[in-house]
Amino acid sequence: MRRLTAGLTVLAGLASWPWLGAQTAPAAGEPVARDTGRGTNILIVGIDSRAGLSAGEKRRLHVGGEGCDCTDVMMLVHLSEDRRRASVVSVPRDSYVEYATPEGTAGAAPRGKINGAFKIGRGPLAVRTVEKVTGLSVDHYLETGFTGFEQAVNDLGGATVCTDKPLKDENSGLDVTTGTHHLDGNKALGYARARHLNPPGDLGRVRRQQRLLADMLDGLTVRGALADPVKAADTARRLLKSVRTDDRTGMNDLIGIGWTLGRLPADRMEFATVPIAHFDHRVPGVGSTLLWHESRSRALWEALRADRPITGDTRILPVPETRAETNPAGIKVHVDDAKVATALRRSTFVVTDTSASAPAVRPAGPPVITYPAGREADAATLAAALPGARLQAVTRPDGVFDVAVGSEPAVVRTVTYDRNLAEGAPVTADRLRCAGSPSQPSQPSQPS
Repeated sequence: MRRLTAGLTVLAGLASWPWLGAQTAPAAGEPVARDTGRGTNILIVGIDSRAGLSAGEKRRLHVGGEGCDCTDVMMLVHLSEDRRRASVVSVPRDSYVEYATPEGTAGAAPRGKINGAFKIGRGPLAVRTVEKVTGLSVDHYLETGFTGFEQAVNDLGGATVCTDKPLKDENSGLDVTTGTHHLDGNKALGYARARHLNPPGDLGRVRRQQRLLADMLDGLTVRGALADPVKAADTARRLLKSVRTDDRTGMNDLIGIGWTLGRLPADRMEFATVPIAHFDHRVPGVGSTLLWHESRSRALWEALRADRPITGDTRILPVPETRAETNPAGIKVHVDDAKVATALRRSTFVVTDTSASAPAVRPAGPPVITYPAGREADAATLAAALPGARLQAVTRPDGVFDVAVGSEPAVVRTVTYDRNLAEGAPVTADRLRCAGSPSQPSQPSQPS
């Protein structure tokens, strides 16, 4: 009887949410409705602050040193007007932006890393700054700190992560082997905060945060924690133990958001990172910052404002003719043909022309790429520039790649490496979740 009473109370409270009445989850493969409605935007932030932490807690959480009292994680979640799609956009903490004007001040608004808005004006200024730089209205705000994140993950049943290579970052405490792992809150915090991995920096880190969120939502769905308003209410109550909200976000709002997310198939949940044009924009007094790509980021915010999907939108992320999976600027190549060497330099490979020592008679066949064992991804990038080339792995401590041109004409293509494409491209959750996910058993994954 108590459960029935609680259920009726929750449903009565949700009656003001018209989209919760007759909506049913769309079937996989059903066309996505493109509604021009505004939808709902939720800003989720994680705070980097050591205030109130004991020395023991700092050691346990691997958060020694001085905190910046700023937002360490920032995600903008857009729920479509028809509640048939969710788009999650990560905003890197070092994004260089103009803040909203702090209340009670006059004159020009200061500029800085977007994570610094919180230090100046706490949550309200962080929200207004996001609204200013995106042109979107934020309807709900959720905030948590280190211990809150740890507790939230534990209260929600842990987090599953997968990786195709060992991940170790002494600064964050992350240390996981290749494979799939179920992490408690402490280890999940290390995974979410790790920055000293390959590739280093914020983009790789926010992609891991997106994977973590995708798999946590998947786990909640599998366990039925968001299956109906009553179960969603129980999940929301647990979440509120460790997450703070603004005065516009109540229990019923969280229940509605959770119930919506719990009913979305993986191909209706999108993840992306704001496109970046400059990854090391130096500002005196601020340091190294990230500059958004003006036209691509504008296209991203316009798509959300128009309530359109962001995956597949070439204005947000153009598709190169020949894509490089890794950065050619980090690949040293010895090439025994002058014309091929010149052509590869155009794609920013670090080329040494060894044509002076090339054999007088070329061996039969296409070019042969000899590469250091373990550098398969870089070998694939070089092979993309030399279609038809044969690959041969060798043990080579100097890390140099050799290209031996054969008797067949060597075709060289210009390859394009885009860190946005490699580390933050718009993708659906089925491309991020671990392979073998119970709710998506047939979907591929891209572990990190």
